[in-house]
Amino acid sequence: MERLYAFMQRMLKQTPMAFTRSADGEIGWSGRMFGIVGPRGVGKSTLVLQRIKRQHSQRDTLYVSADNMYFGDHTLYDTAEAFVVQGGGHLFIDEVHKYGNWSQELKMMYDALPNLQVCFTGSSVLDITSGWADLSRRAPLYTMQGLSFREYLAIAHGVTLPACTLEDIVEQRVEIGAVEHPVPLFKDYLKRGYYPFGREDAFEIELDQVISQTLEVDIPQFAGMTFATGQKLKQLMAIVSTLAPFKPNATQLASQIGISRNSLEDYLGYMEKAGMVARLRQLPKGLGALGKVEKVYLDNTNILYNLSSGREDIGSVRETFFLNQVRRVHEVYASPAADFLVDGMTFEVGGKGKTGKQVKGLDSAYIVKDDIEYGYGNVVPLWAFGLLY
Repeated sequence: MERLYAFMQRMLKQTPMAFTRSADGEIGWSGRMFGIVGPRGVGKSTLVLQRIKRQHSQRDTLYVSADNMYFGDHTLYDTAEAFVVQGGGHLFIDEVHKYGNWSQELKMMYDALPNLQVCFTGSSVLDITSGWADLSRRAPLYTMQGLSFREYLAIAHGVTLPACTLEDIVEQRVEIGAVEHPVPLFKDYLKRGYYPFGREDAFEIELDQVISQTLEVDIPQFAGMTFATGQKLKQLMAIVSTLAPFKPNATQLASQIGISRNSLEDYLGYMEKAGMVARLRQLPKGLGALGKVEKVYLDNTNILYNLSSGREDIGSVRETFFLNQVRRVHEVYASPAADFLVDGMTFEVGGKGKTGKQVKGLDSAYIVKDDIEYGYGNVVPLWAFGLLY
C-alpha cells in the first residue's frame, strides 16, 4: 500500500493546475461509483488528478493505475478493502480496462464497501454493460474527448473564453476579442491542438504511439482479439486514412483486408469508440433506429494530419473538424442537400470561396467558411464551432 501512496504523490506533484477542462463541470463527482471514459491521450488522468488536488484530502483518498506492477500480486478489490480498513473513503482507479477482472471487482466494491466512493477511468472501447449487466445502473459513464479549439487557446496561448452555444454561433454572437487574428491559431490547432500533449516537441511520435497502442493493444485486449487481428485493425486504419471521408462499400473494404462484412462492422465500431474514426449517419427513421452510415471520417484533424504525411485534403480537414467539435454537444447527421444536419439546421462546409448554391432555398441553412475571421448573414467562420465546449 505504501508503494501506491508514493505513486499517487509523484503523480499529483507533476499535475498542472493552470487550466481545468470543461468536462470537469459535467461529471457527477459526488456519485458513489462512476466512470470516465475516452480515447487514449485526451487527458482523463490529468482531469482526475486535478480533482484530487482541488477537492480531496490525501488522508482518505487513493489514486492507483490498474496497470501498476503492484496488481501483479494484489487484486483491486483486496486493495480497496484494505484502504477502507485504514479509513479510506475515495478511491480513483485509472485505466481500469487494463485489469482483467475489472467489472466483477467493481461490483464487489459496490456491494461490499458501501462507504467507499469509486471513480474509474478507462478506454472508450470499454462497454460497461458487456462486463456485467447491472453495473451500468450502478456506475454511470461520462465520456471525454480531446481539446476543443477554445480549450486549446486557454492551454497553449492563455486566452480564456466562455463556451458558446450553436445558436450563438449561427446568430453571429461569438466574440473572440482577446485574439486579434484567430485563423493562424486555428490552423495550428488543426495540426496539433486536439491532444493535451500537442505542445511537446515529440508530438508526432507520441501521436503515432497513441494510434498504434489503441489499435494493437487497447481494442484487441478488450475485445479478446489476437495479435493478428490487431494488425488487421492497423491495415484498416491505413486504408481509411487514404479515403476518408468516404461512403463505405462494406464488401469491397472487407475483401481488401481479408475479413468478413460482419467483422468489418465490428472493427469500425471498436475504432469509432476508441477515437480513431467517426461515422456520419443519415437521420434515423423511427424511434430507436440507427441511421445508415453515410460517410466514414478519421476521428479528428490531428490524426488526419499525422497519417496523411503532407498529402491531406483540405476539404476533409474542414469537415472532420466540424463533425468532431459539434458532435460533442449535438447529434450530427448527414444532410441530403449539403454536408451536415444539426438540430434541423443545414450546414455546408468549405473554403472562403464556397458559394451558397447547395443550400439555396433551404430554411435554417448556413455556409461554414474556412479562412475568414468574421461571419455575416448566413455565413459562419469554421473556427467558431471550436468554441462549443
